[in-house]
Amino acid sequence: MRRTGAPVTVRTAQWCATHPWKAIAGWVLLLALCVGAGAAAGTNKGTFADFWIGEAGRAEAMASGSGLTPPPVEQVLIERKAKAGGDEPAAAAREISRRMAALPAVESVGAPVVSSGAGAGAGAGAGAGVEAAAGGRGGDAVRVAVTLRGDRETAKKDVETLLAQTAAVQRAHPDLTIEQTGSASISVAVNDKQGQDLQRTEMISLPVTFLILLVVFGAVLAAGIPVVLALFAFVGAVGLYGLASWVFPDAGGAALSVIFMMGMAVGVDYSLFYLKRAREERERSGGTISHARAVELAAATSGRAVVDSGLAVALSLAGLYLVGDVIFSSIATGAILVTLVAVGGSLTVLPALLAKLGHRTDGGRRARRRRARRTSGIGEGGGEGRVWAALLRPVVRRPLVALLAGVAATVALAAPALGMRLGTEGKETFPDSIPAVAAYDRLVAAFPSEGPAHLVLVRGDDPAGPLRKLAAATRGDALFAQNAAPVVRTAEDGRTALLALPVPYAANSPEAERSLERVREVLLPAAVEGAPGLERAVSGEIAAGADYAAHQEQRLPWVILFVSLATLAVMYAAFRSVVMAALGTALNLAAVLVAWGVLTLVFQGTWAEGLLGFESLGFVGSRTPLMVFAILVGLSTDYQIFVVSRIREAVRRGVPTREAVVDGIAGSASVVTSAAVIMVSVFVSFLFIDRIEMKQIAVGLTVAVLFDAIVLRAVILPSAMALLGDRAWWPRRPSEAPAVTRSGAVAGEKVLA
Repeated sequence: MRRTGAPVTVRTAQWCATHPWKAIAGWVLLLALCVGAGAAAGTNKGTFADFWIGEAGRAEAMASGSGLTPPPVEQVLIERKAKAGGDEPAAAAREISRRMAALPAVESVGAPVVSSGAGAGAGAGAGAGVEAAAGGRGGDAVRVAVTLRGDRETAKKDVETLLAQTAAVQRAHPDLTIEQTGSASISVAVNDKQGQDLQRTEMISLPVTFLILLVVFGAVLAAGIPVVLALFAFVGAVGLYGLASWVFPDAGGAALSVIFMMGMAVGVDYSLFYLKRAREERERSGGTISHARAVELAAATSGRAVVDSGLAVALSLAGLYLVGDVIFSSIATGAILVTLVAVGGSLTVLPALLAKLGHRTDGGRRARRRRARRTSGIGEGGGEGRVWAALLRPVVRRPLVALLAGVAATVALAAPALGMRLGTEGKETFPDSIPAVAAYDRLVAAFPSEGPAHLVLVRGDDPAGPLRKLAAATRGDALFAQNAAPVVRTAEDGRTALLALPVPYAANSPEAERSLERVREVLLPAAVEGAPGLERAVSGEIAAGADYAAHQEQRLPWVILFVSLATLAVMYAAFRSVVMAALGTALNLAAVLVAWGVLTLVFQGTWAEGLLGFESLGFVGSRTPLMVFAILVGLSTDYQIFVVSRIREAVRRGVPTREAVVDGIAGSASVVTSAAVIMVSVFVSFLFIDRIEMKQIAVGLTVAVLFDAIVLRAVILPSAMALLGDRAWWPRRPSEAPAVTRSGAVAGEKVLA
């Protein structure tokens, strides 16, 4: 039979249910085309120029335009394993030099340099001596600087050949510790480690998700379908991401991690919402309607909720484009793609699978008898629904008290966010389990001048003069490394000069920040005083991190405004209620503030280090608040749309708003709680990624989802709606909208044979 005037979700589900093999084959073909097109197009990697921001970006542009960009350098660190005896570091250094000089990727090899002694690292501030050329036994460490041809991007491709030579020399000198480090080797190692961690995350989250769904549905096939569709969404989105990268360049491995996280979260949730509603329709009819008809009825309710939720998630993530940063743009692109693919799968191939295999998803006789007993309970939840109803009734009977208690809990958890300190990832923040990172820490301890540095650029007439004054002004200053004299480099045209000022502190440390402030605001202005017309800028790891964090803080209000307005629009479109749209937006912001507060408590302190397996940096990653905000608002709106849709259905059936709140929340408790548990399990699995930024995102999202389920959905939302009553649906009364019957059909819908 054919329905006129039915929503597109219903018409799509009806066609897919009546032509299941065509729908399944079409979906598989579409995914194959996505993967094939992505493989053929390749991935467009962002260039270093894409990451230039603020004054640090201006300095990088000046250096690039004048040929002063520092070449990629790898350092080989050689140390004795024992204080006496064994091989000599000088002999190993000579072998390293010989091997490296023979490689086509190597531009030059510096003379081996011996550390000034055991105190070089500890005295990295004021009193360390000058490093000396290696020749004999003195010193505890020797370094060999290897300069590569090309730029930093080609260095990542060539560094493997250098690492192989370093490993060969290590095997030949077992009494020594010989390690290689540098920006290229660290970058490659970090990306490889993140890829391995992501594979481990997949191995954890997939079976856990399947087991949760098996408990929910009581049928292997019903549990497997959402997992398979989530994986399909991930695969299809990765293919499309390759194509999209030619518009929004790829910024590295972070996007892939977020694609998988979002694919599992929304892919499973959307399938769960749809599948549970279809099963509920069958249960309500006593099994008298076909699976195809149950799918069609589910499309009228859960199908619409899936579309609204997917739109909310996509719009929330689109706010990240306003940051004007290649990293956020690439993450937003991947997350939006996987969300849209998940929505498409839920509306097309899922109805086809349920119509074709529905009889195998019912869960056997025992599961059917258990569900039959549950249908006498509230909504689809049965026993669980009765528990939720018992918890909710005191809330709606004393809504003002409950609302004040919920708001108080929100404020208490969100308050620490006022003291949030932002910082940027760098070499010092990467896990020490990566050999290149551990080697970098030891290198800087022995040779403080090899740590982070301020790159000071001056352009104009006689640019080297002010830089020499600046270098002289830093002598004896504990904020700058003293174990090597700074060198001024001048471009061929003589109009641009570069000075590197090493800093003997971690790039995100307060001391490093003070040194940057001292250079930018005191020393450099004094050095160029009396030389009008000079253009100056400071870059380097410390400056780039500071400018990046400042950039995020400047853009954050605009992102919040855009996402909040987008949420208002989606919620209004879903419910035609200004009040519910405003309430939904407020609840989203409450969840975000709680997540930010907990992030501050956990990661700016040390009390949770052993529990979560991290070393506190004293700050929250500058990207984390924005990431958590954009992802969380979309997911929170997702749950609200599903729950409020159930409440509105009850109101349309004539149930008073207060009772409808209990009926709707309790009736959706089973599916929403299951979805929340699955989402938490996915986020928690990302705690096993040995990168603090991913741990922060995982903790923020996990806390927010739990807070949403325990406080927002069970206390604040029902108490607020109970206080508002019918005013919650202003300006349109629910009775003015088409009523939805208990079986999910729209009253008055015209059916043609």
